[in-house]
Amino acid sequence: MVSSKEKRGTTRRLLRYVFHYYPWHFLLVLFCIVIHSASGVVGSYIIGTKIIREIVTPAIPDLVDPTYVPVSFDEKNFILWLIILAAVYVAGIFCNYLYQIMMSKIGQGVQRRIRDDLFNHMQSLPVSYFDRRTHGDIMSIYTNDVDALREMLSRALPQVAASIMTMAACFFLMLWTDFILTAIVIVFATVMMLLTRYFVEMSRKYFISQQIELGKTNGYIEEMTNGQRVVKVFNYEERNIAGFRTHNEQLFHYGVRAQRFSSILMPTVNQIGNLQYVIIALIGGLLIANQVTSFGFGYGAHTFRTVDIGIIISFLMFSKFFVQPIGQVSNQLNTVALALAGGTRIFQVIDEPSETDEGYVELCNATENENGEPVETKEQTGKWAWKHPHADGSVSYTWLKGKIEFFDVDFAYIKGKTVLHNITLYAEPGQKVAFVGPTGAGKTTITNLINRFYDLEDGKVRYDGININKIRKADLRKSLGIVLQDSKLFTGTVMENIRYGNPQATDEEVIAAAKLAHADEFITQLPEGYQTLLASGGASLSQGQKQLISIARAAVANPPVMILDEATSSIDSRTEKLVQEGMDAIMKGRTVFVIAHRLSTIQNSDVIMVIDGGRIIERGTHEELLAKKGKYHQLYTGGASGK
Repeated sequence: MVSSKEKRGTTRRLLRYVFHYYPWHFLLVLFCIVIHSASGVVGSYIIGTKIIREIVTPAIPDLVDPTYVPVSFDEKNFILWLIILAAVYVAGIFCNYLYQIMMSKIGQGVQRRIRDDLFNHMQSLPVSYFDRRTHGDIMSIYTNDVDALREMLSRALPQVAASIMTMAACFFLMLWTDFILTAIVIVFATVMMLLTRYFVEMSRKYFISQQIELGKTNGYIEEMTNGQRVVKVFNYEERNIAGFRTHNEQLFHYGVRAQRFSSILMPTVNQIGNLQYVIIALIGGLLIANQVTSFGFGYGAHTFRTVDIGIIISFLMFSKFFVQPIGQVSNQLNTVALALAGGTRIFQVIDEPSETDEGYVELCNATENENGEPVETKEQTGKWAWKHPHADGSVSYTWLKGKIEFFDVDFAYIKGKTVLHNITLYAEPGQKVAFVGPTGAGKTTITNLINRFYDLEDGKVRYDGININKIRKADLRKSLGIVLQDSKLFTGTVMENIRYGNPQATDEEVIAAAKLAHADEFITQLPEGYQTLLASGGASLSQGQKQLISIARAAVANPPVMILDEATSSIDSRTEKLVQEGMDAIMKGRTVFVIAHRLSTIQNSDVIMVIDGGRIIERGTHEELLAKKGKYHQLYTGGASGK
């Protein structure tokens, strides 16, 4: 449930968007709303008072008083007021059209700005944030919540503002016209407001719950859609349906109750308004028949005067104008409540702390000077150097070598629940280091610490002797090539997907990387070759083909350090042999960390580390570990995957 404090905060932030980007548009909207609201009320006043009471009624014989002599019909004055009336209504129509156009622009514009800020900020969030949220729930924020804000800005708020202004103008003119009839309207309005408050509070509660449940339902649908192959393999359809039915029933439960209270509101308000209309007509008729004297601020010198047909007609119109906005405001308050709940969810994401980066050491392209020292260059040279800024303003450079060291590293995803214990290791430039061990042992976690997807709880990680906390994250990650077990392709051509690893790569470099990864053979057989459009994450490709493209993407980045997280696990044995040759070529001269799927693929590693329970329990070459007859020997001879 959204608290009052959160609602106020969300409202202030929305208004800041409006006034920052569309100040003059919004002021014009307010002006147009005032004119539009006043036009209907002023028009009713002109009809009842200026035309009927002051021009038409005096020219009609008085049935009650036979001695009354009607005055001549003032045709010129009648035409003049008709022209004024037409001008008032035309101005109202024009202003209504103008502010609707302006608010549509403001609503769409603010929606675009919020989506931009939301997406831009989301790119800065740490990986841990996405571990805690389902993709469907995040998508619900972009679609349902952002659209609810647009609906509120473009429709609900203008209508609420117009309704309040109409009621204020109406109330003033009612007091101006007749006090007794105004009192009757106020009594009915009070009853309507009390009923409205009850219905709005009830429907608002369920609308907000409906929005939250909609996000959960979308998350469930997205998760199950992505996992359809697993669902089919394990015959999980019935349980899947049961799970969805639970979410859908909850959504139905909140939706029905929200609509029930929302739908009953307007008919109730309208019926009370109709009853008020009838009672005013009846009482007005009695006042006229009995020539009752009443009070009105607009009677001028004659503060008290006899109620006449002009006053009654004006009041009947005023009562409609006064009652209708109550129902309209009530109806829009649900939209406002829904939007504020969505806005709170949006700003909670925007307020999530960005990934911190206190690093200052940069990565740059370099060439050698006459002394063999690195010198920064803007051109791609194939060589990298670390750029060290100093307090005195000077800058020094050191060659990037690719040496990685861990010193007594502890790590916990959740504070107090340590998953890595006292990890100490080193990888010399050009070495191939392999991690093996059971699932959940911490192999992937170690590699995630190298690229700083997560920060350490204790200990240090050094890269070429530099604490990785001192290296800018973007530069650190630029120096690392990663091939994950779950390959991710994006909508675009094959060429664009490979070039993702290096946006500056030429077509020739992309093709060379694909050949190195042995992906060129199947790519050239696609309908459009490298220009074949991939959609839905490359659904038309096999798992192995997608993985080959991912390997080519890492190759075109030409990084000095490679991390291969079970990179060949989705590839058949025949293809794996070809890929292994390509991988060996990619790994030459680079520091490589391999998480092994098959132990046969890491026998040539310089060092193999066996991880179990978040600890390094064995380390050595393939032959050394077999000779120890320990965990590695058990994994290797027992046919386990080492995963």
